[in-house]
Amino acid sequence: VQLQASGGGLVQAGGSLRLSCAASGGSFSNYILGWFRQAPGKEREFVASITRTVSTTYYTNSVKGRFAISRDDAKNTVYLQMNSLKPEDTAVYYCTADRRGRWYPGMPFDYWGQGTQVTVSS
Repeated sequence: VQLQASGGGLVQAGGSLRLSCAASGGSFSNYILGWFRQAPGKEREFVASITRTVSTTYYTNSVKGRFAISRDDAKNTVYLQMNSLKPEDTAVYYCTADRRGRWYPGMPFDYWGQGTQVTVSS
């Protein structure tokens, strides 16, 4: 499956952005989907994931209550709604997909998009 992320940009602290990731080349509904991010000089970190079928969601603690991941299997698209953005959310955001049957912390994802830059100014 090929993934194409979009929707990044520059926003002031407290603002919102919605990232989108369009998929092609696979049966989208069969994939667990996720978002990761990587800030300059830091390791890539898990942000959120959403399972297939029942769409259970998982978040890293720092974004709980501010970010929401969702999926639209009819449009082959996964979203990340980001509210109350903070300067520490500045990073390149990557969408991911995997065909494992169950998500678990630290699970590796097989498919990655190209990343979209999110910059939050203070």
